[in-house]
Amino acid sequence: MSEVLFVSKPVAPPWNDSSKNLVRDITGHLERHTPVLVGRHAAAGASFSPGLRENVSVFRYLLWDANADIWHFFFAPNRKSSAAARFAAAVRPVPTVQTVCSLPREDAPLDKLVFADVTVVLSEFAHERFREAGISDASLRRIPPSLPPLPQPSPNERALLRRKHDIPESASVWIYPGDLEHGGGADVALEGLAACDRPDALLLMTCRDKTKSSAPARTRLIAQASRWGIETRLRWIGETPDIHELLALSDFTVLPNRSPYAKMDYPLVVLEAMCLGRPVLVGTGTPAAELAEEAVGVDISEGMAAKPRARGLDVRIGDVCALPFDDDAFDLTCSFKVLAHVQDAKAAIGEAARVTRPGGHLVLELYNPWSLRFLAKRAAGPQRISENRTETDVFTR
Repeated sequence: MSEVLFVSKPVAPPWNDSSKNLVRDITGHLERHTPVLVGRHAAAGASFSPGLRENVSVFRYLLWDANADIWHFFFAPNRKSSAAARFAAAVRPVPTVQTVCSLPREDAPLDKLVFADVTVVLSEFAHERFREAGISDASLRRIPPSLPPLPQPSPNERALLRRKHDIPESASVWIYPGDLEHGGGADVALEGLAACDRPDALLLMTCRDKTKSSAPARTRLIAQASRWGIETRLRWIGETPDIHELLALSDFTVLPNRSPYAKMDYPLVVLEAMCLGRPVLVGTGTPAAELAEEAVGVDISEGMAAKPRARGLDVRIGDVCALPFDDDAFDLTCSFKVLAHVQDAKAAIGEAARVTRPGGHLVLELYNPWSLRFLAKRAAGPQRISENRTETDVFTR
């Protein structure tokens, strides 16, 4: 059998990184090839990004010691790592594969960051972005990530897990398993909790520290929760070996990032939550939105609908007070920053409930007129929202 050298972060605990977890799962299930893990030649640890010493160790191994038949690289494209891999592959002519675990920034020159004979992307979102950058279809492959199956817990098992983790059985529990530095997902999750009118709603923050920016971001979010009066509904758990149990006992997994940067296209924790039968809320316009079996949006404006339609999303024209869908059509219905601008909110909420199947979920956001943010906006006066309109031209309750 051919040997495949997997070049990645150290494939060792803690299992807190999607890219190395993906390598672990792939290498553990190979049948026609023998895996060789170059990550073992670097020191394992909790650091999000390997340091200079670890990278130099891997580079030296590639130049002098690697004897595998194929080299397979797993990392987010960046200039230094791509240049080093390109040089090593030129010195030791070996067939190469580069799996792009997460996308670089939008302004990154992708054509200068790919170096392998075959480039593998994980989502249609990434595939299209690489094609637009001029990467040939002949060298581009889309292979979604995989993970071992997880058994769905029974209602009794979920109740036992809640008791184990000291969480009320009747509470509405959300879990945010993302990071604090990139994408804004933690802020959106906190805003959603503040807008939730259920006093028993809890948000579990299972965030690991990726960089030194984590601590000040956590301090800022805790202060914001205190200002909004929801600090008792926020539980900071941090990095935990019990993530599967916490996903299973939660009602929602929320990872509503605004950007795919520094995230695996399909975060493995999202796939794990789906395996456990838990609803997942992700950001529109990100690769993870492709995971929805069927996602449909509604907008009253043709102009606004044109933008997501251009990205291949299904958006219908309609009124939230008369949704163009059959009864019980959806498992999950969401409304963000809309109901506060609808005069007949009761009718809109009734429509949202009508199109949601029994046992399904509604996630609805309303503004808090007594929040500091709302009061500050009121004190500042109406702001311009277009060339010819201000906020006074839009109904807001």
